Amino acid sequence: MIASINNVQLKKWVRKSAQLLVSASLLTAAGSTFAADKEVTIAFQDMMVPWRYAQQLDEVAKETGYKVSYRKFGGGGDVIRAMASGNVQIGEAGSSPVAAGLSQGLPIQLFWILDNINDAEAMVARNGSGVTSVAQLKGKRLGVPFVSTSHFHALLAIKKAGLSPSDVKVLNMRPPEIAAAWERGDIDAAFVWNPVLAKISASGKAITSSGKIAADTGIATFDGFVVNSEWAQGNQAFMMSLVKILAKYDAMYRAHPEQWTGSTPQGKAVATISGGEPGEVAAALALYQFPTPAEQASVKWLSGGKNAGAVKSLQATADFLKEQKTLQSTLPDYSVGVTDQYVKALAK
Repeated sequence: MIASINNVQLKKWVRKSAQLLVSASLLTAAGSTFAADKEVTIAFQDMMVPWRYAQQLDEVAKETGYKVSYRKFGGGGDVIRAMASGNVQIGEAGSSPVAAGLSQGLPIQLFWILDNINDAEAMVARNGSGVTSVAQLKGKRLGVPFVSTSHFHALLAIKKAGLSPSDVKVLNMRPPEIAAAWERGDIDAAFVWNPVLAKISASGKAITSSGKIAADTGIATFDGFVVNSEWAQGNQAFMMSLVKILAKYDAMYRAHPEQWTGSTPQGKAVATISGGEPGEVAAALALYQFPTPAEQASVKWLSGGKNAGAVKSLQATADFLKEQKTLQSTLPDYSVGVTDQYVKALAK
């Protein structure tokens, strides 16, 4: 009988041990899933902005505990495609590729204005090309990254000059390709941003800029941060930490722009991450405007639904790209792809 009881107890113990092992396995699996969830890939480009210093310091990973991977892309269109594939959760993109992505049904939200482009993107004509105005581009070769803010403003400038896109040989080139084509003499002009803008300006002359086009047409362009909507909902604390870091480095620059040169840690970081020359940093940063959280949380940028400045810019950009047959359709309301949730919380 005692032996029989011991066998029963032994069987119970074996069953209990098995259950504990299964539970431990499930907990381990859950822990692994949680760890995997605390990973994010952020896409960036080569614009010279204060945020680059935070990237070099890996501040987002330190503040959040997430494993943060950074991937550099040659243009906003590439960033949007990577987000569509699911390989990137957060990305930098100009207003033109953001408008295109939203128009195509991509579940993304614009949550931060990285910069008001202003004069940081310009159309430069090569010395000796015979081009001194946009109207003189007829029959000439213009290099521009397609579906970028530069592309949108280039087409807008061409139209305002009385030309049609077919009057100009508009060539789709990423910034590094523009630099190489310029060196070979393959193009007569280009519309691009730094660091390539600084390189081609050494042997060319700016004939217009995004700032001038915005003043002439009332349609500004900007670079912003977009996030996969579903990912953002599951990672709210991370999103707030990211926005605080973005605001912190913009404020550092606004307070002391003289400290962001090629000879300071901040300026060197901007040059290294962007891929530009240290000596170009101060001048490149000065071309942009970096809105404060309070400005971003106002109708000027992200708040106000259809009346928000960013929403109006996205709508105008999408309508124009459709007119140029770059897009097949547009949305009735682009505020569905813009959120002021994080900037409002920060601005309080």
